[in-house]
Amino acid sequence: MSSPALIFDRRLHRLRRDRAARTVDRVAPVLEEAADRLLDRLDDTTHRFARALDIGGRGAVAPRLKARGIGTVVSLDLSAGMAARAGGLAVCGDEEWLPFGAGTFDLIVASLSLHWVNDLPGALIQLRRALAPDGLFLASLPALGTLQALRESLAAAESALRDGAAPRVSPFPEVVDGAALLQRAGFALPVADAEGIALAYRDPLALLRDLQAAGESNAVLARDPRPVPRALFPAALSRLPGADGTTPVTLRLLTLTGWAPAPDQPKPAPRGSANARLADALGTVERGAGETAGPGPAVPYSKR
Repeated sequence: MSSPALIFDRRLHRLRRDRAARTVDRVAPVLEEAADRLLDRLDDTTHRFARALDIGGRGAVAPRLKARGIGTVVSLDLSAGMAARAGGLAVCGDEEWLPFGAGTFDLIVASLSLHWVNDLPGALIQLRRALAPDGLFLASLPALGTLQALRESLAAAESALRDGAAPRVSPFPEVVDGAALLQRAGFALPVADAEGIALAYRDPLALLRDLQAAGESNAVLARDPRPVPRALFPAALSRLPGADGTTPVTLRLLTLTGWAPAPDQPKPAPRGSANARLADALGTVERGAGETAGPGPAVPYSKR
């Protein structure tokens, strides 16, 4: 198999997470909100879990898993200092090379951590193998659209100062690719959806400080190695949209849910086994390919 494309400097990312282990409390409210939203998915199942893996939770996930009565919680992070923040069983390890055997856990939670992985499909395959049959995988990642205004303002400001612009905000996955990634990795009953966490900053410079405090500074391999122009960030921040003296920022979350395959799981019905017509359920008229639809019956509509 060919090697995956290398997008991120994993060594640099680890060093930044090492430093952020001392400052991440500054962004605890955001990490805790993301963790709460992700773990709310556990309320949708009657399963009871005994062995959980917390990946990159930065101290926000492991205590919440223990509060739910899960007896064994292991926290893995690329940074030893960040893993230790969970306050329990800590493992310094790489999401791209999981140090766990098959079927070790019955629950794996990755909150805002997998977006720095070079080979995300490969990492998901390893995570699925680390789950026991009928084990649950939950993950949230920043999705395309997160920090989009900052991305665009940095590119515009740098283009005005230099010939071209280097990537300064990480690429994020698209929501439509979420379920396909889970299926490719062999998860059963895959679900992908998106939601947003709205933030507002009185000082746009505080946004950059929060990204640094969380260990989310630029670690793209294609970044410009030259010193940053002194005028770049002031010029870029001045371009950010704002109202009432604040700068709005949306953290768009891609949430992934999948199960390790098991013999007794629900299975999709075979093709052609339906005993009712979709047209009847929708109250519409079934037409063949190439037929022109008439005005048809009125359908109630409510604007959401």
